[in-house]
Amino acid sequence: MMERTDPSTGKKAYQESLDFLYGLEKFGMIFGLTQVERILKALGDPHKDVQVIHIGGTNGKGSTAAMIASVLQKEGYRVGLYTSPHLIRFTERIKINGEEIEEQEVARLAEWMRERVGEANITPPFTFFDFTTAMALYYFRQKMVDLAVLEVGLGGRLDSTNVVDPLLSVITNISKDHEAYLGNSILKIAGEKAGIIKKGRPLVTAATQAQVLRLFSKVCREKGSPCFRVGKEFRYACSENGDFHYEGLHRKLWGLRLSLRGFHQVINATTALGALEVLEDLGYTVSTDAMVEGLKEVEWPGRLEVTASSPRVVLDGAHNPAGALVLKESLEKEFQYDHLTLLIGVMKDKDIRSILGLLAPLADRIILTRPNSERAAPPALLKKELGRNGRRAEIIEDLKEAIQRGLSITGQEDLFCITGSLYTVGEARAYFHPQRGS
Repeated sequence: MMERTDPSTGKKAYQESLDFLYGLEKFGMIFGLTQVERILKALGDPHKDVQVIHIGGTNGKGSTAAMIASVLQKEGYRVGLYTSPHLIRFTERIKINGEEIEEQEVARLAEWMRERVGEANITPPFTFFDFTTAMALYYFRQKMVDLAVLEVGLGGRLDSTNVVDPLLSVITNISKDHEAYLGNSILKIAGEKAGIIKKGRPLVTAATQAQVLRLFSKVCREKGSPCFRVGKEFRYACSENGDFHYEGLHRKLWGLRLSLRGFHQVINATTALGALEVLEDLGYTVSTDAMVEGLKEVEWPGRLEVTASSPRVVLDGAHNPAGALVLKESLEKEFQYDHLTLLIGVMKDKDIRSILGLLAPLADRIILTRPNSERAAPPALLKKELGRNGRRAEIIEDLKEAIQRGLSITGQEDLFCITGSLYTVGEARAYFHPQRGS
């Protein structure tokens, strides 16, 4: 993701820590918990002292995590939130009560951790995500959070965050993504996600496929873990004015309003409310007022985010077919416009054909670009995958120039949508809000 630092304010130590962290990306994805457990042991096993809500799933896990954290903060808890990836700044990944970890804290922690890791004779390869997960858990213990909400990075079973023994686990949904790492069938992917279900710890899920639900139920029975489902124990109904109603274990809440756009966010909110009710049964009080206000004020940028109004620009990190389908339905039902300009940049390891097949037919004009990532697909490849829709597409390699082109051809009654990857959205967000990247 895009990273900006201001050399005029003495950020050398922070930049050095980022150089070290991003340098670990050369090892790629190394699945397994051995190295992160060794790092945590060198730090005094901080994860054993933090009360965690662990959230996995294919889509919606970040939004759900943000909702849960927002409600808990409203209730008065000191709440840690660990999510990935970041859009603009590394510090977005680690927050307490909505406040990002400070840059000097990242620099101090990274240096101290490197010393502990060296003293413990832990040598690479370990990954960027191993190190940053350990950093987040140590930081949360150090700052004495009451609860920490952890978002799974990739998969579940072998993800670095899976070192925790959480109060409860949440699996938002299951669809195909990262097949090269997680398997190419829904059941294989679900099996990896189910790896975050722990012995005796409740599961809350919004998965809908019968075969997936059977798998989750089987794992929960084997582990003695209560299983709660959206659509069964937790239900929702949408009203015409955009509000929704919730009925759960102990509550019926009417006229709830979300700050986030999209019908899918109602499902995420229902999942979050269900998890909070389960948490309440575990002894953590959560008031109805906190639920109402927390949902109303939650922020989760880069997901159906209207970031400019003249012309209207919407950012959405639809990086897999399920996300692209949600974006397609939202563009069709929730936005009014004369013409749609679509700017898209996708990672080359994604299902490019399916993503483009869902979104391209909606667009009057298409601009193909690439974010600043080695994983980005060449725009020429995107154009090839567009097939006949490629006749409406132009290639502009530089993302900033692509945004400027899109703005120039989008009228006041039109809509300009930037999507395809959170990397693309992150760089676009930095373009529209440069002060947030400093």
